[in-house]
Amino acid sequence: MKETSQLTNLQDEIRQRYDNLSKRLKQVAQYVLDNNNSIVFDTVATIAERANVPPSTLIRFANAFGFAGFNEMKQIFRENLMEETSNYTERLQLSRRLDEHEQQETSGDILSIFAQANSQALQKLAAQTSEVQLKQAVDILNNANNIFIIGLKRSFSIACYLDYALHHLDCRSFVINGLGGMFDEQLSQVKKGDAVVAISFSPYAQETLNIMNITAQKGIKQIAITDSQISPLLAFSDVSFVIKEAQVKGFRSQCASMTLVQTLAIALGLEREKNTLI
Repeated sequence: MKETSQLTNLQDEIRQRYDNLSKRLKQVAQYVLDNNNSIVFDTVATIAERANVPPSTLIRFANAFGFAGFNEMKQIFRENLMEETSNYTERLQLSRRLDEHEQQETSGDILSIFAQANSQALQKLAAQTSEVQLKQAVDILNNANNIFIIGLKRSFSIACYLDYALHHLDCRSFVINGLGGMFDEQLSQVKKGDAVVAISFSPYAQETLNIMNITAQKGIKQIAITDSQISPLLAFSDVSFVIKEAQVKGFRSQCASMTLVQTLAIALGLEREKNTLI
């Protein structure tokens, strides 16, 4: 199964813009495209030396692609390597290799780090999510005959919770999970007047993108919950929420995503109750 990630999106953009870059930036582009592991593990000074450019050129290159600095771009490569390491033991070993200069944390330290990181992610969620977005999403859910939720891999738990919450509001909701390879059969149940909630984080599941593409062509309203302004889910959605979850030791939290779907469910419940009083 081929998946799209923030890294593949970045690499595609570098290739597309390559011919229009300056000579120095082309050198960096070539090195970045050909040396993933170097970008992950080497220092900025080492990368600049190997790419035969001054460190300031790396910063200019990162700025040209929307990053505040080259270390921010490096983080995309690091996160991708973590995502490709599906075994949790290997992921922890890789995390220690990447942060070998840091002192070993206790279990209590990790809990404190996660709690602080989640607190910051929740504050960012509240600050960056507008009342307009929330109202649009609630209206889509409230007006839908049926609500279909697609969330695979790490997104599956969020999809299942939203389905659970919607059932307790007496909504007709269904999780598209492809059980037994029945994606096509489940997709055929989505009709005009229904709504789709798609949840996917980098690397983005191709099945999710396929379903969004097909249902968008049918004119079905869609809500996307994802993690990047360049996420491919945004192209198909009527309303989108971009969430930056906390990450510790290569493990991404789901705290902000769960908070968002809880908010949508509660807001929908209040809206439905208000309508019954009119």
